[in-house]
Amino acid sequence: MLRMSVSDLAAIRRHGEATYPNECCGILLGSVEGGTRSVGICVCCDNVHPTPRHRYRVDARQLTHAQREARERGLQIVGFYHSHPDHSAHWSAADLDEAYWPGCSNVIIAVDNGKATDTKSFVLTGSGEDKALIGEEIVVAEN
Repeated sequence: MLRMSVSDLAAIRRHGEATYPNECCGILLGSVEGGTRSVGICVCCDNVHPTPRHRYRVDARQLTHAQREARERGLQIVGFYHSHPDHSAHWSAADLDEAYWPGCSNVIIAVDNGKATDTKSFVLTGSGEDKALIGEEIVVAEN
């Protein structure tokens, strides 16, 4: 399960709308207790993929900075997010191929005609040929 605040969910949805028609991307910092990943900080990142309309890549410097910030605050990376402009909030084959953080949430925001319409999350399990993105519940709590 992924737990986040109303304001964090709103921030990632706004990020998807602001970058439309390109994909947005970002990092979710927080904590893990049992099977629940709780978001404490959303880090909006630059999409540095050469074809940002259909793919995303988090800027390596921003990833390094987020890892440092997490360490300094006693947090960890609990997930990533990106948008799917004019496509559903379901992972693609490319999303699965490029998912590298087992146990992390992968949040996808559908953005249709510039408006965020749906948000879903999938946790990465396994590795190699056994790697899978499994749907997980998003629990949105008051700030």
